[in-house]
Amino acid sequence: MLFNKKKTSEAHQPMDLETVMKKFDRESNTRIWEGKPKFFVSCILVFFSLFCMYVTLFASWLEEIRLTSFVGFIVLIGYLVFPAKKGTQKVNSMPWYDIVAMIFGTAAFFYFTFNAKDIIQQGSILETHQIIIGIVGILSLIEVCRRSVGMPIVIVAVAFIVYALFWGSSNPTVMGKLNYITHNLFYTKEGILSTPINVSSKFIVVFIIFGAFLERTGIADFFIKISNSVVGGFSGGPAKVAVVASALEGMVSGSSVANTVGSGSVTIPLMKKTGYKPEFAGAAEAAASTGGQIMPPIMGAAAFLMADYLGMPYGKIAVIAILPAVLYFAGIFIAVHLEAKKEGLRGLTKEELPKFLPLLKQSYLLLPLVLLIYLVGTGKNSLQFAATIAIIVAIVVSLFNKENRITPKRIWEALAAGGQGTITVAAACGVAGIIAGTITMTGLATTMINAIVALAGGQVIIALFLTMLCCIVLGMGVPTTANYCIMAATCAPILMRMGVPPVAAHFFVFYFGIVADLTPPVALAAYAGAAIAQANPMKTAVTATKLAIGAFIVPYVFALNPAMLFIDTTVYEVVTICITSLVGIFAVSASLEGYLLHHMPWYQRILCLTGGLLLIYPGLVTDLIGFSLVGTVLALQFFTRKKYLSMRN
Repeated sequence: MLFNKKKTSEAHQPMDLETVMKKFDRESNTRIWEGKPKFFVSCILVFFSLFCMYVTLFASWLEEIRLTSFVGFIVLIGYLVFPAKKGTQKVNSMPWYDIVAMIFGTAAFFYFTFNAKDIIQQGSILETHQIIIGIVGILSLIEVCRRSVGMPIVIVAVAFIVYALFWGSSNPTVMGKLNYITHNLFYTKEGILSTPINVSSKFIVVFIIFGAFLERTGIADFFIKISNSVVGGFSGGPAKVAVVASALEGMVSGSSVANTVGSGSVTIPLMKKTGYKPEFAGAAEAAASTGGQIMPPIMGAAAFLMADYLGMPYGKIAVIAILPAVLYFAGIFIAVHLEAKKEGLRGLTKEELPKFLPLLKQSYLLLPLVLLIYLVGTGKNSLQFAATIAIIVAIVVSLFNKENRITPKRIWEALAAGGQGTITVAAACGVAGIIAGTITMTGLATTMINAIVALAGGQVIIALFLTMLCCIVLGMGVPTTANYCIMAATCAPILMRMGVPPVAAHFFVFYFGIVADLTPPVALAAYAGAAIAQANPMKTAVTATKLAIGAFIVPYVFALNPAMLFIDTTVYEVVTICITSLVGIFAVSASLEGYLLHHMPWYQRILCLTGGLLLIYPGLVTDLIGFSLVGTVLALQFFTRKKYLSMRN
């Protein structure tokens, strides 16, 4: 992070968390500022956070002024925080070329800020200097995104810009093409200043700041302890703790890698201690932590974008997400339980478990989160107002905890951390706007939609499968937020054309953009878990994919039967689909584990897998056949259990 951490004796342990974060989390590769430079940079970050909160709560500026000033600050602090390349950084060092790029890039956006009214009235024909300023602004934002997010998304953006420049514009002259592209991407709300950056500046930044304050109340440690107390004593308890704690942490955090490293530093060593293989320990934590992005109420940044794209209140999006998220975590919980039974693993002893009643006294730490859920759920107040009130309450509740009391110094640190945490999301949103803008202005979106619809041949399941592949491939190098923006502009309309309801289509691409963090060959959350567990990265990623099988199944369920998302349904239908889906996920997990009541022979695994998939696919006939197959396997397991146990003993 920006603030240099002193090395402790833990730095010499096999599990070096700071090294893991820097290797797998791009946001952790930052410049090192000390002394007065550190204070100066902190002042800018704190000012930026306060500026964003003021603008979103009180200012009634012209939208172009608000958005360009926001992006201008992102470029400024982006260069101050992130170096040009990874590696060992010199203390208080910033090359001259970074300073020049920072000044010119920031100036380009603030030029628009201070001349917004004139530029809007000017129309689509730009002066030469305005084209140059626009190009500088676009390139500077792309460079900040490269530094903070990574190269893959930049390659995608540049590829689309090149396509727009050479093939997507009908203007015959070079200056005409540059005018057209620069005007659309920089000076209108169809490119950088489109929905993603608008939502980022209005909602996401305030919730990131809220997360920074909530983190300092010690709530993450509380989640791990309470999870340990509740499920730690059961068979394979530490893995179940990882699932429950990650689900709880996911309510306030949207970063797969950060969740994996944060809770994994505690849960992974415990899992190994109780007998889990290193690959399984790292995978269980990674799979559970990745699910944090689908757990209401925060759900990562993409959920705010979804609310804007669909024109729905964010509170309704959070409610819709509950059942799929519960099924996802239930699937992982089932898998780790079956693994524990298969390997005969114990839970933690009573002496190792935290006492529940003393922990219950710390439940006041949940008050900011409960209040946020209430304010968002009622819909009477804006999201910004709800997050601000929750920040104030977080400060108040921290006063009752001596170890994590939020002092004025910690308020300063939280504001600085919130400002820094916004850079990556905002840069990704800005570049996603560039990609979506080029797709729209060149007509490429329509071409892609028509091609895939024709390829699917009217079969929804084929369109869903092709969309899944697109999301996973793109998500291997593109952050969840940017992935969702691109898929919402390209693949979601395809599914809607095929008859999938808009909410289900957007949730489908949202889910499969997230699971890319687990899917080989680029599975950053799984690799972070492997580093902590000292396990084989690829084996860990494959195991994590198996554990997170629910994330690959649940989207198909709500796409084919939107009752899970409370769309045009009844209570009976919702209950039915939850039961069949849960049993189906249980059966699929058992098949992949090769264990139900005891080890399963190959033919039982096939029957169980088939039955599970049929239960997941909506329909009375498929449900009846699925229950029959799973019931048959369960009966076979029950009647052969004694024989198996006697052979084992």
